[in-house]
Amino acid sequence: MVWLCILQEKASLPTLAQVPFLTVWNAPTGQCKTRYGVDLDLGVFNIVSNQNQSFMGDNITIFYKAKLGLYPEYVQRQAVNGGVPQNASLPEHLRTATENIQTYIPDRDFQGLAVVDWESWRPVWERNWENMNVYWEGSRALVKAKHPDWSPAQVEVVARQEFQVAARDFMEGTLRLGGSQRPRGMWGFYGFPCCYNYYKNTTGNYTGECPQIESKRNDALFWLWNASSALYPDIYLDVAMRGLGDVVRRYTNHRVMEAMRVGAQVTPNPPPYLSLRSHRLHLLPGSAALGSAGIVLWGDNAYSKSKINCEAVKNYLDGTLGPYLVNVTTAATLCSRTVCSSHGRCQRRDRSSTTYLHLDPRAWTIVSDKRAEGGQSYRVLGKLNQYEAVAMRTHFQCLCYPGWGGENCSKQPRSVPNAVWHNCLFDVFMFQSKCYLMYCLLLYEIM
Repeated sequence: MVWLCILQEKASLPTLAQVPFLTVWNAPTGQCKTRYGVDLDLGVFNIVSNQNQSFMGDNITIFYKAKLGLYPEYVQRQAVNGGVPQNASLPEHLRTATENIQTYIPDRDFQGLAVVDWESWRPVWERNWENMNVYWEGSRALVKAKHPDWSPAQVEVVARQEFQVAARDFMEGTLRLGGSQRPRGMWGFYGFPCCYNYYKNTTGNYTGECPQIESKRNDALFWLWNASSALYPDIYLDVAMRGLGDVVRRYTNHRVMEAMRVGAQVTPNPPPYLSLRSHRLHLLPGSAALGSAGIVLWGDNAYSKSKINCEAVKNYLDGTLGPYLVNVTTAATLCSRTVCSSHGRCQRRDRSSTTYLHLDPRAWTIVSDKRAEGGQSYRVLGKLNQYEAVAMRTHFQCLCYPGWGGENCSKQPRSVPNAVWHNCLFDVFMFQSKCYLMYCLLLYEIM
């Protein structure tokens, strides 16, 4: 049986996590300026990006499978690093991952988004369908090799158990390691939680709700939410959904609500940041109103492939995306200030309503000014009137930042001084064992 304890001091809330609605740029567009002279001035719209608008940096780092540790997987049905997690070396993976983190995030005080993008297999056995069934086959083969006389049913039970325990060890251990190496980073896995509320195979009325069985499976991933300091659900629209406004709204809303639901199971609640393409503007107001912490706008190398592409991105950014983001983020900030004492973010009281965080065009104006050094700057002109303030308090409630409480997030409850977190990685047979005892003893000592 494998178990591992990683003890760390409880980190203070990262600065970016205290932004009511954060927009993060994750597209490699740096060469638009250096190579083509096209400046995508993201800061004008309060869009957070890495230095030189690189994929990996001080504000967001995405670890693809080759960048973090020794990820077990099958590539064209050939095993890499053992193929299945129960056939891989967790200590070797963590040693390599430690080196990778120190290389790609050299700043010990890193406070950005740290996203682990592992997509070859899923930690819930039943979710490894279609092309992922190679992980079922690999797991069964390992058990059959040890017990050639076992029935298929016996093999299936043990293969499932061994896979899920090892998958948990790899995923939870990686997050715990990240938290110990860069404790102020916001660590989580891309695509988790997933709602599996797909539209393309739906018949009849599409509600957008997560299937009940998938919500139960997400509940079984409590260990993952407990190890995450942020959640990164993806909002990917398949071709069949495009142009179907109400379908898209239901699909998006339930994905956001599922992230909010599983995050509420642990303390502190890991804030959800939605991953979506930059042209999905219509998803922003609803996502903000449901209480998500922000969005990650991602793009690929095509954005900066040529000067024409760079200019197209800039025109879209300056003319459409940027001003729209200013509108939504300003509204979220005003709501935080008005309803939550600037110590939390707003969330619809009625999740099914169509109330959005959006500036009333009758009272607010976004003004564009030319700057002396070139480009545009934007100012929001207006004043929150009594009617708007009352409407915000009526339609929205607060999700308080850690350390704050009360209906309006105005109270600071007394907390355990510098409490020690128990970050334990162990298999199901050792739950609440040595690690739990060590945590209790340490907590007793500091109180």
